[in-house]
Amino acid sequence: MARGTRAQGRVVDIDDRKFGERLTRQPDKSSPDDKLNRSIIAILQRDGRTAFSEIAQELSVSEGTIRNRVASMKGAGMLQIVAIADPVAVEYKTDAMLGIKVSAGFTPKDVAERLSSNPDIVYILWVSGRYDLLAEVVSDDHEGFLDFMEKEIHSRDDVLSVEIMNGLKNYKNQFLLKRNWG
Repeated sequence: MARGTRAQGRVVDIDDRKFGERLTRQPDKSSPDDKLNRSIIAILQRDGRTAFSEIAQELSVSEGTIRNRVASMKGAGMLQIVAIADPVAVEYKTDAMLGIKVSAGFTPKDVAERLSSNPDIVYILWVSGRYDLLAEVVSDDHEGFLDFMEKEIHSRDDVLSVEIMNGLKNYKNQFLLKRNWG
């Protein structure tokens, strides 16, 4: 069929037809349900600097396929490759979990939003049970931890009580990233 010919009563450009058909046959390259995407992500979670050629070889696909899939996942907001410092590996002197009870008149979201702006807080989870929030705090030294506790916890009206659980030994530290990457 020549460029600009009629097909089923309408003018069809050969390039539009060819590329339109190809796109409808391919899977969504940014889908989290795609097996290849999950495999690529698993490799990048082990080492975010793994070369596309190594990933392609491990998964028996072309390097271009890996490059395209990573670009599609990034473009869809499904994937971001970032560096995260493990608080234990970078030798912070103080690592503690805080069990926080929120004062009446405040919500866990209020306290979580306030605390999340502090760089010493690396984790906040709204929980059910004994506490309202679990928060992890890391500090360069003992004085920094005490300063944080005084300014951000003990002198605030939105915190009813806190239980401090100092970290003694870390057996596993896996960062699971979801949304809202910096």
